[in-house]
Amino acid sequence: MILKIEHLGFAVADATLAVPLFEKLLGTNVSKSEEVVSEKVRTWFFRVGESQVELLESLDPEGVISKYISKRGEGMHHVAFLCDDIETEMIRLQSEGFEFINPAPKDGADNKRIVFLHPKSTGGVLVELCQEKP
Repeated sequence: MILKIEHLGFAVADATLAVPLFEKLLGTNVSKSEEVVSEKVRTWFFRVGESQVELLESLDPEGVISKYISKRGEGMHHVAFLCDDIETEMIRLQSEGFEFINPAPKDGADNKRIVFLHPKSTGGVLVELCQEKP
């Protein structure tokens, strides 16, 4: 079951500019930053009520975030929904006709297991499902 919007992800080209901008915008400091080597990104999280804002900066010019920015520019990248059971939610969504980019959950940032739905099956929006790791 989807429990809430976990975070909104923003692709940024230069975190040295984006982090201070979002600190001013949100009126809060970064709550967590980490590298996700498997995704070739560095992330910065800001707590906003029950949800978060995530900034994503590519660690590799050939990484998915670099390619995204080259094609679409900086800005909103994805919406992430927190699930209580990611595998059960994947089965439910597949039965409803949604397609996934990756066939199984993998490790992501912020101690989460993640999987992405393909935007062609979600009206053009990149959707991430995530679940807290035990």
